[in-house]
Amino acid sequence: MTEEIKDRLDKGLMLPLVEEFYTLQGEGLQAGRAAYFVRLGGCDVGCAWCDTKHSWNPTLFPPVDTDEIVSRCIEWPGKAVVVTGGEPLNYNLEYFTRKLKEYQIETFLETSGAYPISGYWDWICLSPKKNMPPVKPIHQMAHELKVVIQNEDDLLWAEENAKEVSSKCSLLLQPEWSKREQILPHIIGYIQENPRWRLSLQMHKWIHIP
Repeated sequence: MTEEIKDRLDKGLMLPLVEEFYTLQGEGLQAGRAAYFVRLGGCDVGCAWCDTKHSWNPTLFPPVDTDEIVSRCIEWPGKAVVVTGGEPLNYNLEYFTRKLKEYQIETFLETSGAYPISGYWDWICLSPKKNMPPVKPIHQMAHELKVVIQNEDDLLWAEENAKEVSSKCSLLLQPEWSKREQILPHIIGYIQENPRWRLSLQMHKWIHIP
């Protein structure tokens, strides 16, 4: 990587793009909404059950000019962009989100919160991971706390994080896809006993869209 490219990456003028596509948001409180997804490469959180492991190594994805990404984001009728990964907060997202805002596009972030936040966001979905817990002050900035549940012990992790978010933050429990049949009854029962939580399902996997 040249010094020029490294400098542009540091400034957020280039980003390691894994993929981009127009679809419906498949999970969380925004489920069912049309949105353009931008997936960035690079993640060292290392969840064993991650469904996008192909995105972990950023060197596999040559940096793309951020302006090029923006030019494609604005082509679609759904004026919402979801930035995901990987872990998107590995990068400076100030420039990218500022440019999107110039086109009146709503910005949505999907993050583990493992790194300091950057960018201008209409909605922050915090999905904390035990491997690398969120850094401050992202709990208080989150609009949505979405905790992936693989086993019953993960419910304790969910409650630990729920103590840190604001009273306005929505709380969601989402079954880990490969364990959904086993864990879903436990999640349903837990929400019935603790109704401040809601259920999040990965709708896009059920209906076979990206």
